[in-house]
Amino acid sequence: MKNKTVFSCQNCGYQSPKWLGRCPDCSSWNSFVEETYTAPETGKKTTPLFFKGQPRLLRDVSVEDFKRIKTNIGEIDTVLGGGIVGGSVILLGGPPGIGKSTISLQICQGLTKEGVRVLYVSAEESEKQIKLRAKRLGAELGKDCLYIVSQTSLSLILEYIDKLNPKVVFIDSIQVMFTDELSSSPGSVGQVRQVAGRLAMLAKSRGISIFIIGHITKEGTIAGPRVLEHLVDCVLYFEGEGFSLYRILRAVKNRFGSVNEIGVFEMTSQGLKEIGNPSQVFLEEREHNVSGTVVTSILEGTRPLFVEIQALCSHAGFGYPSRRSQGFDYNRLNLLIAVLEKRIGLHLQNEDVFINVVGGIKIEDPAADLAVSLAIASAFSDQPVVDNSIIFGEVGLGGETRSVLQVGLRLKEAQRLGFKACILPKGNLKDSDNKGHRLDLISVGSLKEAMDVAVTKGSNK
Repeated sequence: MKNKTVFSCQNCGYQSPKWLGRCPDCSSWNSFVEETYTAPETGKKTTPLFFKGQPRLLRDVSVEDFKRIKTNIGEIDTVLGGGIVGGSVILLGGPPGIGKSTISLQICQGLTKEGVRVLYVSAEESEKQIKLRAKRLGAELGKDCLYIVSQTSLSLILEYIDKLNPKVVFIDSIQVMFTDELSSSPGSVGQVRQVAGRLAMLAKSRGISIFIIGHITKEGTIAGPRVLEHLVDCVLYFEGEGFSLYRILRAVKNRFGSVNEIGVFEMTSQGLKEIGNPSQVFLEEREHNVSGTVVTSILEGTRPLFVEIQALCSHAGFGYPSRRSQGFDYNRLNLLIAVLEKRIGLHLQNEDVFINVVGGIKIEDPAADLAVSLAIASAFSDQPVVDNSIIFGEVGLGGETRSVLQVGLRLKEAQRLGFKACILPKGNLKDSDNKGHRLDLISVGSLKEAMDVAVTKGSNK
């Protein structure tokens, strides 16, 4: 059969006989790559399916022996919902150098302590390089449970799995794996989709848990077609700045657990070290009685996190004022600035406003609205907020404060960390009276009331 040359979109897989600047299917720019395409032969037998079972009644399906596999890394087990589910496919993504291979090898080490047979397939490193990293991480190399191999061919990897029959398999990484069924180069849409699909079917039919490591594009998404995230059961993202010591593992998809849980790690010379109390770490270098600094409580799954929000206002010398945010939604910041100008009367139209969330945390909880607003007001008036206090609450367009969820968890954690007072919406006051804390609760119904009690009165700009 004669080979043909086609251009494939690397985001959605759309094919065109000629190069296109913009994909007509997913509207992405400069995503077409030339590939070799071989049409399937007529009458040729298809690849046998992994699934060969017959339909059964749901009530007849037994799950009595079902249990999760513990990794012996508490933060990993929390993000996964209690451990690894047998037969699940987990996609782990992150930018280069964030620690994907490091945490994968540490998970292997934790699994071998439980006697779980693991196969680690590396397509980017040699076996000697993996051994050197394992020694640096202090892995127990005397166990007879961890197997490693450097391979990129899917057919050979499937042979290794049939021979060793492991319980967990690590694929590092999916972008360099290839199958002989396609003639396109490794990393192309067809190769990534086909390899991931075969691995997913193998995991479901054999009950093998498979970790797939993927790279991140410059847009911040996992490289390869979007269908890759639909094939897997769990998608984990590693977040963190390259110059920061802290790494955050976040689940954006999890069929067997919550997608709101996060894991916090610290990068050390011995690998990634889990942080059991991230709130204390994020606040340990906090300065007191400094304008523009506010501590708030955000909820990540079932865990309340306390983070420091820093704001800075400076007069714009020329042109349009600048608004910048690190760790907080930019559009939400502009909305809160508009509320401060319209409802409170702060003259921010000629002020550069900068927001920073300390520790590399990305805030999605609307409970941080009140803290961000008061941090901006504090920086604008150059007056600090009430010391040893936490502030949380959602802010509406009318300047009102709205109640938030899980107040009891936030207040208990605040007392444990040594805070004395809490400024919260009035709607949450009735839910927080008998929560086993001794904090001084200050309820506010509007952003104006919060400013009156939180920001010390001083000279206005």
